[in-house]
Amino acid sequence: MAKEASLPSGYDGIIPKKERMTYYFGGLGQGMMYACMSSYISDFYLNVMGLAAGFVTFLTLASRIWDAINDPIMGTVMDRFRPKRGYMKGYLFWSPIPIAALTMLLFIVPNIPVGWKMVYAAVTYVLWDFFYTIGDIPFWALPNAMTPNPNERGRVISISRTTNGIGSAVPMFLFMGLGYILPSLGLAGNGLEKVKYLVMAGIACVVGGGLFYRTCFGVQERVEMRSAMQADKESGELPPNALKLVFGCKPLVMTILMGILASGRYLYQAGAIHAARYTFVMNPDSLAGKTGAELEKAIQSNISTVSLVLTIVVTLGMFGSMLAVPSLMKKLNYKQLIMGSALIGGVSGIILFLLKYNNFWLCLPFIFFASIPLGVINVVSYAMIGDSLDYMEWQTGYRQTGIGQACQTFVNKFSNAIATASITLTYGLIGLDKVVAASAEATINPLNLENGMRGGIFSLVSLVPSISMLLCTIPLLWYNMTGQTKARVTQELAEARAARGAVRTAEDTEI
Repeated sequence: MAKEASLPSGYDGIIPKKERMTYYFGGLGQGMMYACMSSYISDFYLNVMGLAAGFVTFLTLASRIWDAINDPIMGTVMDRFRPKRGYMKGYLFWSPIPIAALTMLLFIVPNIPVGWKMVYAAVTYVLWDFFYTIGDIPFWALPNAMTPNPNERGRVISISRTTNGIGSAVPMFLFMGLGYILPSLGLAGNGLEKVKYLVMAGIACVVGGGLFYRTCFGVQERVEMRSAMQADKESGELPPNALKLVFGCKPLVMTILMGILASGRYLYQAGAIHAARYTFVMNPDSLAGKTGAELEKAIQSNISTVSLVLTIVVTLGMFGSMLAVPSLMKKLNYKQLIMGSALIGGVSGIILFLLKYNNFWLCLPFIFFASIPLGVINVVSYAMIGDSLDYMEWQTGYRQTGIGQACQTFVNKFSNAIATASITLTYGLIGLDKVVAASAEATINPLNLENGMRGGIFSLVSLVPSISMLLCTIPLLWYNMTGQTKARVTQELAEARAARGAVRTAEDTEI
């Protein structure tokens, strides 16, 4: 790696420990609420609320079309206006509460006709998406304002993305635990699933929402960022078009394309519950010869156990790579980290697909390795956005932090929509949606499904994400914010900011 650029005095250790911890726990809380939606909404809509697979596909994809408009608008609002509480903190004062409330509403099944259930699902989903955007963009843009030091910013992003991932695992473990507890209370079938989702969402919203809300009061913005929309009118210069700045920034465009092509990685989380329901059976003998309540309990136990094991394996692969990223950053640049992990994940997924699903335990090592890019990309892509915005500011004198971060938020939501759409389309293609619709009173026995159905669901956690991982490496061939280029940009940008007094350093910082 190229030698790091020298930075002005006071640029090291700017963010106090207490402030960093507040931000990290805010990421954990946000992850708890987001995972409820991203990992479970497809299963809830299809198998609990009983919505048609075609409708769920339409809803998720139509929402992403709206996001293509809504997310840049939110980014533009951030770049244009400065709320009293801060450039980004102002939006974090009131957005966490609606996000928590709407996350809870997502997992309520109203006692109304199916047509009105579709209306209810559409309204709550779109509102959740709207308010989540208002909170997500400023939250992940905050490190740009917390410190001018790209190395410190990278470390903060890396750890906060890790805590965010830890938060995303909390609903998963709640879901598994409830799967063991609720059958002993006499619950079964759809009634059990409704209670399971409601309790999971309730805990995630109360705890996660509180941690996320705390961020507004515990962090400080130190870097003054000049966007094109705030150009000095006295200079008489006509500021450039904000979108031209974004799409003219080569590193940012390559990062966005990489994120879109890597959408399949989310299937390891979103697809796990579907594979647990309809593909993997740990011990076929445990389901043989049982009927009624005894069979229901055995199937639920299999679902919970398989889900738990898959969650642990995916979590180990994801968090292991997340924890390794800060150390690896000292030896490898962001481009090398993502390309290397994506190749490991892609090859592992292909081998997993070729092994097939009959031997559950043999599949687990390959699921572990296939999950590695899930952690690396979730951490490094955010750091790459920050570096890309540095490049934009160095190149043009303007920094479109809001729109730049909005692009990352859109990519994340688009990726989750692609994952959800892949699941719902697969349900329709293999005919599983019709089987689910006819089995509301009892949980489906996966051993009674055709091999094509079980194999189709299996491809969602093997072949599909592996292809996505291999494709995402292509745009990175043109990502140039590395080595000497990054060192030069960092040093010259620091000098320019110091000259105009745009940074408060560690010597004049306090919350």
